[in-house]
Amino acid sequence: MAIVTGRTNGDTGGGDTAGTPAPADTGIPASAGAGRGPARAVSEPGRIRQPVALIRLLTGLIAIALTLLLADYARATTGGIAADVAEAAELVPRPLAGLAGGLTTAAVLLVPVVLAARRLLGPDRRRALQQVSDGLLAAVLAYGATLLLDLWADGVAPVSLLAALTQALPGGALGHTEPVYGYLAPVLAFMTASGNREHRAPWAVLALSGLAGLAGGYATPTALLLGLLIGWTGAHGTLYAVGTPDPLPRPGEVLRALRESGLHPAEAHPAGPDRYLVRQADDRPDLDVQLLDRQAVTAAAVQRAWRRLRLRTAPHPRALRSPRAGLEHEALVTYAALAAGVRTRRIAATAGLGQDTALIAYEHLPGRTLDRLPDEEITDDLLADAWRQLARLQRRETAHRALVPSSLLVDATGAVHLVDFADGDIAASELVLRCDIAQLLTTLALRAGAARSVHTAVTVLGADTVEAALPLLQPIALARTTRHALKHTARPTAAARTGGPADPGPDEAAAGGGGGGLLEEIRAEVLRTRPQAEVRPVRLERLRPRTLLAVVGGVVAGWLLIPQLFAAEDNPIAAVADADPAWLALALLAAALSHVTAAMGFVGFVPERLDFRNAVLAQLAGAFVKLVSPGGVGGIALNTRLLQRAGIPTAQALSSVGVGQLIGLVLHLLQLGAFVYLLDLQPGGSELDALPAVVGGLAGAAALLAVVSAVPPARRWLAARLRPLTTEVLPRLLDLLRSPARLAVGLTGQLLVSICLIGCLYCCTRAIGREPSFASVAVVFLVGNAAGNVAPTPGGAGAVDGALIALLQQTASMEKGGALAAVATYRLLTLILPVLPGWAAMTWLQRRRAL
Repeated sequence: MAIVTGRTNGDTGGGDTAGTPAPADTGIPASAGAGRGPARAVSEPGRIRQPVALIRLLTGLIAIALTLLLADYARATTGGIAADVAEAAELVPRPLAGLAGGLTTAAVLLVPVVLAARRLLGPDRRRALQQVSDGLLAAVLAYGATLLLDLWADGVAPVSLLAALTQALPGGALGHTEPVYGYLAPVLAFMTASGNREHRAPWAVLALSGLAGLAGGYATPTALLLGLLIGWTGAHGTLYAVGTPDPLPRPGEVLRALRESGLHPAEAHPAGPDRYLVRQADDRPDLDVQLLDRQAVTAAAVQRAWRRLRLRTAPHPRALRSPRAGLEHEALVTYAALAAGVRTRRIAATAGLGQDTALIAYEHLPGRTLDRLPDEEITDDLLADAWRQLARLQRRETAHRALVPSSLLVDATGAVHLVDFADGDIAASELVLRCDIAQLLTTLALRAGAARSVHTAVTVLGADTVEAALPLLQPIALARTTRHALKHTARPTAAARTGGPADPGPDEAAAGGGGGGLLEEIRAEVLRTRPQAEVRPVRLERLRPRTLLAVVGGVVAGWLLIPQLFAAEDNPIAAVADADPAWLALALLAAALSHVTAAMGFVGFVPERLDFRNAVLAQLAGAFVKLVSPGGVGGIALNTRLLQRAGIPTAQALSSVGVGQLIGLVLHLLQLGAFVYLLDLQPGGSELDALPAVVGGLAGAAALLAVVSAVPPARRWLAARLRPLTTEVLPRLLDLLRSPARLAVGLTGQLLVSICLIGCLYCCTRAIGREPSFASVAVVFLVGNAAGNVAPTPGGAGAVDGALIALLQQTASMEKGGALAAVATYRLLTLILPVLPGWAAMTWLQRRRAL
C-alpha cells in the first residue's frame, strides 16, 4: 500500500505476494508492506541493512578511483588548479594562516565529542549508543584507509601520481604534504555514520578546516577531495556492513503523532511490516496506519530506474523522493479515486515523523483480499463489481498500476474495494490505462479462469475496450509477482471456473504449476467475442537488454582492439594512412561481397524459398551481432531466427543452419589443405612453419576422438552430442540432395565467402606495400579465422588479431609492424565499418518482422 515500502507495485516490481499475514477480518492486505522484508536484511535485532548504503559505497569507490585516475592522467589540469590555489594562499599572511589552521583543527577534533554527547543525552539513549558506536567504527576505518592510501602513494604508486597529490611543505621545510588530507576523513565518517548529517555547524567546521589547510599549504585540492571521499565512503561501507538501528517509530510515537493530527487513538497493534491497527477511544472507527520510510524508498531505486529506462509504461522515477512526497502522492491518487466514485478506504490523517518517516492513516475497512477468498465465494457478481470499480477509475483517466490480488479488498457484503494507490497516476495515458485492464484480466483469470474473467470484463467495459487492451496482454506489461504466478500458480479449480463449489478433478489436482498458457487462453476468449481483434503486441520496451549488451560488447571490443594498434614499434595508423587507395578499394569491395556470398551459402542449404534480400541483410546484421557474441554464435542465432520468422519450424530451421555449418567446416578444412599444398609448391615452401602446426592439430583432434570413443561414459556423452546431427541435420542434407541447383548455390557461396575474406586480407597487405603470396595469406586467414570461432571474445577480438599477426610474420615473412598494420586494416573493414550498416539492417529487418 505505502508508496515507499520495499514492495513496489505494478510495473515497478510487482506486489501481489503476501507479506506478514494480517488477521483475516482486519482488512489489511496481505502484501501491504511486504517489501520491507526483502528490502531490509536484518543483521541483528533492531538493525537493518539499507540498499542505499551499498549504492553510496560503490559510488564512493568509483569516485575515489576516478579522482586518482584524473590526478595521474590529467596532471596539467590538477597541477594548474593546485598552482592557482597555492598562489592565492600566498596572499594570506603566514601567522593568520597558522592561527586559522590550529583553531580549525581543534574545532574538528571537538566535533565528534560534541555530537556524541548530544546524541547520548537525547531521549532514545539505546539507539543513540548504537549510532555513536557505528560512528566511532566508521571513523577508525576511514582513518586507517587514509593511512593505507598514504603508504601506497609514497611507496607503490607512480611518481607522477604522488606529484599530483602532494606539494612541498610550507616554510621551506623538507618533504611534502600528505597524499590524503586525513584530518577530515574520520570526522566526516563519524558524522555520516552516527546520523548527524542534518546539522549545519559541523559541516561549517569541516569547510573551514579544509580552507585552512589549503591556505596554509598543508593540502592540495586533490588530497582534500580524497579525504572527504574516503570519509563518506567509509561511513556508508560501515553502515552497510553492520547495519543501522531501525529508524521506524515505536507505537508510542505513532499514537502521539495521531493525537497531534486531531484523532483519538487509544492503542496500537502491529498488523504487519510497517503497519499498525489502531483502536480509537469513544467507539470511534479503527484506523489502518501505514508507515512510509526513507530506506524503503531507496530499496527500489535501481529497479525503478531500470524499468523506467526500459519500459514506455513504467511510472515516473519517484524512487528517490522523500517519505513526505510519497505520502502526498498516495493521498492525491486516493482522493482522485474517491472523487471518481471508487470504493476505497478513506484517509483519516497524514503526519510526518521526523525527516525519515511519515505515516498515513486510513479508516479501517474489515474484509479480505482476493487472494484470501475461497473459490466458492468468487462469483460472477464479484468479478463484475471489480470491473465496475476499474471502469470508474478509467472514466477519470486515473490509473492504479497494481491491480494484483492484494489490491482488491472484499468486504462482508461481497463488495469490492480498490486499495493500494501508492503507484497510481492521475491524467494517465491511454497506454497505461489499457495496461490496467490487461493486469486485471490476468489477476481475475488466475482465480476464476480466462472465460469468466473475459466474460465479466466484456459485460461491464464493452468488447471494444477489452479488445483495445489485448495488445498489452504480454508478460512484460504485468506485475513481477503476476508473471511469477503465471509460471507457478495452479489452474483455477472447477469451482472457480463455474462459480460454484466442486471438487477438483484428478487432472486439476496434478496440474501443479499450470497457468503458463493463461495469457493465450485470455486472448482466445477475447477472439471468440471479437474475431477481428488486433492481437499483435504493442512494443513496450524503450531499451532492450540486447541493445545494452550490444553497447557493452562494442566497448569491450574497442578496449581489446584499440591497444593493439599502438602495441608495435611501427605505428600502424601511419601505415594505414599511407596505404594504396586502389588496393584499399579492392579490399573494401571484397569485404562487401563477402556478405552477398554468405547469403548464397545460407539460402542454398534451405529447401524452402527465402527472400534473398532479407538473407543478405541478415548477414550484414551479423556484423553488428558479432560485437556481443563470441565467434560465429551470433550469426547462427540470427540465421535461425530469420528462418523462424519466415515460417519454417524451429527444428527444420536449426537443421538447415546446422547443414550449412557442417558443410562449411568440411569446405574450410579442404581449402586449408589445398592452400597448404599450393604454398608448399612455391619457392621456399619447404620451410613452411604452418604445415606442422596444421598437421599436428588434425592429428591431435583425431587422437582425442579415439580416446573419447574408447571410454564408455565419454562415448555416450559424444553420442548424445552427435544425435542431433544424425536425427536432424543428415535428413535435411538428404532433402537438399534432391535439389542439385540449390545445393550448388550453397556450396559456391560457402567457397566464395572464404575467398572474398582471403582477398580482403590479401589486398590489405598489398595496400600497405607488402607482397606476400595469395596462398600464404589464405593459410593465414583460414587458421586465424578458426581460432577466432573458438575464442570466447566478441567477434573473436584478440584471438583473431593475435593469430593473424603471428601467422603473417611466420608464414608470409612479414615484419611485426607491417603485419599489425595489415591486420588492423582488415579488421577495420570487416569488423568495425560494418557495425553501423549492420545495425541499420537489423533494425530494418525487425521493423519488417523478418527478425
